[in-house]
This record gives sequence, structure tokens and C-alpha cells, in this order.
Amino acid sequence: MRVLMISWEFPPRNIGGLARHVWHLSRALVRKGIQVDVLTVGEESATQWRADGVMVHRAAPYRLNPPEFVPWVLQLNVSLLERAMGLTHRSGVDIIHCHDWLGAPAARALKHARRVPLVATIHATEHGRHQGLHNAWQRYIGEVEWWLTYESWKVICCSEYMRHELREVLQLPADKIRVVRNGVDPSEFELRASDRKREEFAHKSEQMVFFVGRLVPEKGVQVLLDAVPEVRRVKPLTRFIIAGTGPSESWLKAKAAQVGGPECVTFTGYIDDTLRNLLYSWADVAVFPSTYEPFGLVALEAMAAKCPVVVSGCGGLAETVNHGVDGLKCRPGDPHSLASEILHILCDPAYASYLKENAYRKVLREYAWDGVAEETAEVYATVLEEYRRSRWGEASGGRPGFPVLRNLSFFDRGGYART
Repeated sequence: MRVLMISWEFPPRNIGGLARHVWHLSRALVRKGIQVDVLTVGEESATQWRADGVMVHRAAPYRLNPPEFVPWVLQLNVSLLERAMGLTHRSGVDIIHCHDWLGAPAARALKHARRVPLVATIHATEHGRHQGLHNAWQRYIGEVEWWLTYESWKVICCSEYMRHELREVLQLPADKIRVVRNGVDPSEFELRASDRKREEFAHKSEQMVFFVGRLVPEKGVQVLLDAVPEVRRVKPLTRFIIAGTGPSESWLKAKAAQVGGPECVTFTGYIDDTLRNLLYSWADVAVFPSTYEPFGLVALEAMAAKCPVVVSGCGGLAETVNHGVDGLKCRPGDPHSLASEILHILCDPAYASYLKENAYRKVLREYAWDGVAEETAEVYATVLEEYRRSRWGEASGGRPGFPVLRNLSFFDRGGYART
């Protein structure tokens, strides 16, 4: 089986959790004997290289200085499609796997040009990120998400919460959706040699509360800042470390100044993996108070790093953490509930140790990437079997990408196909 993955994020380009997901999934699929090509964004020119058995193809967007992000995405898709047409002409492909809406135009065009079934993974929706669609750009992105899922033979999501969201927001039929949870590699969180010291971030007498993620409203850092005074009334020697960047950074720094400023809140900006792991090892608790979270990979990473976690009981986070067993959950958007759960850990080191050890064992038992790849491969196998029995499969002799010799016009599970 040969799979072409399309993703606008791939290391070293890490905007959110998508890059890590595609990186780990593609390598795990290769270990299962599946050929994987990843088509992603390049910089100045097109490049190709192999990483742990995965062929990575980078396409550089046209340098036409678009005035907005969405026109840039469209330029990118033209570049991706140009690269993909040559790639699939030379080597063929059995399945196209598109991650989120940003590669949808190229994926859809390639599907119909090569008569290849399309699978999509929806990691989040525009409606969910903004609690509705409030302007023209958001409505456009929402329509592209619907279009991608309509054109896809199967749609993968990462949690039962997201299954429900796809049913409600994008009106997907139940038999088109497959839930495949994310994974994590604990070896990525092993400590490496570094000259960084804990005293750079907190006094040795201070306890440390750690957040890492994009600084956007749905990650809930504003809720954490509202909880700061309540935590410090009980534990005055508490330092809050907020790592990451994003469009809300200036607003959050202004808000932090109202609750104590640099005396108790430190913004680190972007941190690399080595420093992230050190901060997890130094922190007394990692906090992820999201107001919208399809899965919450960062909480899984904290569990793999053996750091006790407090998460909001929303979305996929509520499914990942078993309250009182391997972490604690607070009410979404409620700073008083969040402060109470943080204090529960800060005031009881033995209980914190119990939670983090249970969480680490859970990660090893339930969230290995090889298991994620196994479930994903099962989706691929189902799609190919259905493809062979479909009118597309009949026309191509059951071989994806084989030239179609007669005109077809029909609705099929993979969307509307027309020649």
C-alpha cells in the first residue's frame, strides 16, 4: 500500500500539534510496511528527502505576497498539486490522506485526477475554535472543511467529542467517521544535557505551575491568569510559567500585569523541546485549561513527561484524563474550579506523585504510536476494500489511480465524481 499524506505542518515547521501527529503517524505506518510520502510546505524551493523511511516532499508556495492567509493557502495548494501530479505519475498512489482543510483543494483535485480514494483527518473545526462562524473568512474555512469531508471516503477524528462535532457541525453520516486517538512517544521527553537552570524561571523556594501551548483564546490561558490570585492566597510562593507564542500574547501579558505581573507570572516565548522537557521536570503541575480542545495532545505529553496534570473537562481532554486517578479536571472556563484543583496538587505532593505515576503507566498502555498506526491502517484497508467494490473500482479494475476508460457520473461514498 502506498499513501500520500498532505499536511501544511511537518517538522521543523511546528505551528500546533499537527506536525508532531503527521511525523509520528507516518513513521509508525512505515514500520507496518506501508509506503508513506508526505507532501508539505517548503521554503525557497522544492526539496525531497527521506526520514526514517518516510519520503518527504516539500513544495514552496508562489512568492506573490498575498494580502491574507487564505489566499496564501490557495497559492500553496497550487504548488502542492503541481508537485503531487509529478510524484503520483511516476510512482502511483493507493490512498490520499489529507490533514485538515489547508490541503483540501490539492487533495480533492488529485483524488479526481488519479481516481484515488481520499481520507481526511479533521483535527479541529473552525466552528469549534471560535464557538461559531462570525465573519466571512471563518465561514469560508468552515465551507472548505465541509467540502473536504464530503469528498473523503472516510473521515478520521481523534476523540468521541470530535465525532459528535463532525456529526453536528459538518453533518457527516455516522458510518463515514472513524475515531483514532492520538499517540505519544515517552522517549521524546527524556531529559538531555543542558546548561539551563531552574533558577532562571523560579526561585528555589517557589512552586511552579506550567502551561505550554499556542497563545490563543481557546487554550484558556486567560482562565489560568484569573486563577492566579486565588492560588497565591493559599500558596503565595507559586510561580506561573507560560510558554508559547500566538496572537493573544500581548493581551495576555496585559492581563497578567493585573494579577501580579513579573512577580508571579513569566512568559517564556517559544521554547525548544530540550527546555520544554526541563520545565516539565521542574514543574509541580502542568495546567491546560482549554475552552475548546478536540483531543489535547499537550496533556498527553505532560503525562508522558511524568508531570501531574490539571485539565479542563472539555472536549478530548475530558476523555484523556480520569479525574482523581491519572490527573484532575476542572470546570471549563471556571477560574475558581481551576484554582481548587491546582491547589489540590500543590498542597499534597504524595497525591501528585500518585497521579503522575498512574498517568505514565496509562500512556505506555494506551497511547503508543504503533497502535495509532494499526487503527489508521485498518481505515485504509476498509477504504480500499469498499473502493474495489465501488463503480470507481470497477472502472479501474480495482487498482487506484489506474486510467479510467469510460465516463462516469455518480454519487459515491467518496463524494461526487464526474468525468
